[in-house]
Amino acid sequence: MENKQYLITGGSGFLGINLVRFLLAKNQRVRVLDIADFDYPEKNKIEFNLGDVRDNQAIDKTMRGVDVVVHAAAALPLYSREDIFSTEVEGTKNVLESAKKHNVDRFIHISSTAVYGIPDHHPIYENDKLIGVGPYGEAKILAEEECLKKRKEGMVVSILRPKSFIGPERLGVFALFYDWASAGHNFPMIGSGKNRYQLLDVEDLCDAIWLSATLPKEKTNDAFNIGAKEFMTMREDYRAVLDRAGYGKKIIGFPAAPMILALRFLEILRLSPLYKWVYETAGKDSFVSIEKAERVLGYHPKYSNKQALIRNYEWYLANMDKFKDQSGISHRVPWKQGILKIAKYFF
Repeated sequence: MENKQYLITGGSGFLGINLVRFLLAKNQRVRVLDIADFDYPEKNKIEFNLGDVRDNQAIDKTMRGVDVVVHAAAALPLYSREDIFSTEVEGTKNVLESAKKHNVDRFIHISSTAVYGIPDHHPIYENDKLIGVGPYGEAKILAEEECLKKRKEGMVVSILRPKSFIGPERLGVFALFYDWASAGHNFPMIGSGKNRYQLLDVEDLCDAIWLSATLPKEKTNDAFNIGAKEFMTMREDYRAVLDRAGYGKKIIGFPAAPMILALRFLEILRLSPLYKWVYETAGKDSFVSIEKAERVLGYHPKYSNKQALIRNYEWYLANMDKFKDQSGISHRVPWKQGILKIAKYFF
């Protein structure tokens, strides 16, 4: 296996650390660029650069000698509109420009299925219309447009559109569910829970990134949906975690319309961590076709929704003492529950 130099932007994040471990296991050289410190046990095995993708000088410093860029840096939906657009769009443009200047062999852009908005049909295919919901979805579309410009200039740019991915180190909004489950509470769900909502295990996403980095360029120079192959309804998949918790608790469905209205109001008052993309789509079908990735890349996800959720939950249980007093707006820490922390005791 050829030893190459990888650069992971946003490498201190949830996807970043999982990809770092994945690449080190394959004897690859790894460099990380992030505005957050890389505070993991693997720190001495990689080259870490503290810097922002909005800073061209910082990017150029890290780009020398790089063979493959995995561009995962992003401002998540809880950030300000200004931060989202400057990071997602300008940041992506900056990293692409530097990669081209330094003759990087391949560029892998981590996009999102948020680019499809709230579609009127399922499954969603790569050639379906892109209609972003909110600043995050809109910015991800514009970031992809920057990728397409560079592809026209001769760069090899893979665009991966993953579903919401979970696994070791993932907290964020999922920590809310795991907290309720581990404390022996029922869990409320927007709508009946009979909708199908596809997830993705981060290890399967790492596999897709590896395929994009190693297969012939004519196969990888394209856009691919990445998600779990096996998934059931929201109620069935999430109940697996409550069953694993062992308290005999249940998923309790509530009519979607009044719940969404209430969550909109709580979001305006900043009393809830749930943003529009979460609560507007939680009660609806949301799944993409992964047939193209299977056929072209040979992508074969190992984890079902249930397996991915339980794997993430078991990591949460094993590590909860480390982050019980932390909160923030990234996937690496639990989001503040706000008024939902009080609501928990009614379930």
